[in-house]
Amino acid sequence: MTTFSKRKFLSLTIVQQHKHAAALLKEAYQTNPPEVGEVYRRIEEWLNLPALNTETRHVADRYHWHLAQGGVRVKEANFLPALRTGDRAKPLQPPLSICVYLDQLRSAHNVGSILRTVESLQLGEVCFSGQTPFVDQKPVQDTSMGTHAWVPCRQGALSECPTPVIALETSPDAIPLSQFIFPSTFTLAVGNEEYGCSEATLRSADALIEIPLAGRKNSLNVANAFAIVAYEVRRQLQKDHL
Repeated sequence: MTTFSKRKFLSLTIVQQHKHAAALLKEAYQTNPPEVGEVYRRIEEWLNLPALNTETRHVADRYHWHLAQGGVRVKEANFLPALRTGDRAKPLQPPLSICVYLDQLRSAHNVGSILRTVESLQLGEVCFSGQTPFVDQKPVQDTSMGTHAWVPCRQGALSECPTPVIALETSPDAIPLSQFIFPSTFTLAVGNEEYGCSEATLRSADALIEIPLAGRKNSLNVANAFAIVAYEVRRQLQKDHL
């Protein structure tokens, strides 16, 4: 573990001090969490900080505070590893018989977020159109927080997915989510961040649904919109559990 004398540490710029403090805190936490306070105490004294509560949440807050002071931006996937040990050994519920079709999405981060939602709500499988970033891409894996390994994923065409096809789309013909009754088996299609579902997907869709919005903006981020619909699907099909 890299250490600094007080003189050397204080000779660094403020930005450098906080970057070093974040790195030290992370390394100490990964190596031996019970001793984090002892290792980190000198840094606290040199920066005139209150004593750190070494509970996991407080360590994470202090770690990210140092990063912010050091001008370092990180993704959620870069949280302290020990913060992610709360995953269950197995799901609480079996997966539903649903296919999620990703229709020409561009953002690997949106894809990873959708995978995380699919796994968390145990919806079923995910089918990727050819243009959508697949699970072999690291940004997808990082944003999915490891759930890419648990969700059945494949590349294919919408015609290979179960029917009926229900497309999430803002349209005068769309049915409000609150009024729609989901069948036990179907394909939910979500589209491109800019253009929505493709014309081919809309022609194949048996129904269109939308999330009624109250603000000036007419749409939501695709991963956020998907999460809202996904929860409603699970709520309807497993009323006893949510």
